[in-house]
Amino acid sequence: MAKFLHIETSTKVCSVALSENGQLIDLLEESSDAYIHSERLTVFIDQICKKNEWKLSELAAIVVTSGPGSYTGLRIGVSTAKGLCYALSIPMIAVNTLESIAYLAQKQHPNSTICAMIDARRMEVFSTIFDADFKVIKSLSADILEEETYEEFLPLVIVGDGASKTKEIWMNRDLIIDETIVSSAAGQVEIAFEKFKNEEFEDVAYFEPKYLKDFVVTPSKKKAF
Repeated sequence: MAKFLHIETSTKVCSVALSENGQLIDLLEESSDAYIHSERLTVFIDQICKKNEWKLSELAAIVVTSGPGSYTGLRIGVSTAKGLCYALSIPMIAVNTLESIAYLAQKQHPNSTICAMIDARRMEVFSTIFDADFKVIKSLSADILEEETYEEFLPLVIVGDGASKTKEIWMNRDLIIDETIVSSAAGQVEIAFEKFKNEEFEDVAYFEPKYLKDFVVTPSKKKAF
């Protein structure tokens, strides 16, 4: 029986989950503009394990978000995951933030093209676009949202905490903006189980998440006058 602890701290959501053989067992999460990860993450882990009467020694792997996302949030999540992996001598599995968001979106919006985006700053977002078969048709990039951005991929379902930025500039587009789907440890479950079966583990000593600062924002297409 493959029991996993999942950690998602890439955005304002502090989220932990338990899964067994690719099935979600329980989820505990909270969103706050104050970025509560340093205060709540270990508390959440303790609470969810006690509630379900799971011992850390029973875990087969720790799953953590690989980013992109908040520098502080990712650092806290990955540090916690590494500490547990070392202490328990178990592997670490990393799942991309945007992939896990899109996975949740696909369940709610089947047969749709999904644009998962997280807030960067101002009108900037980090996004990946997946087709109806969950294949990447626009790889991870940092973009400034403008009227014509992503128009070649319409119709779209926009999800993630960056989705709200599109409401006004894309009012007349053929799209669905679903702000209810954001980063969550629940989105890692099935992806992580497949990685576990394929032994796609990270090197705990050298693994580093993808911080927002690692990417260069795509320049605006507007002409300078």
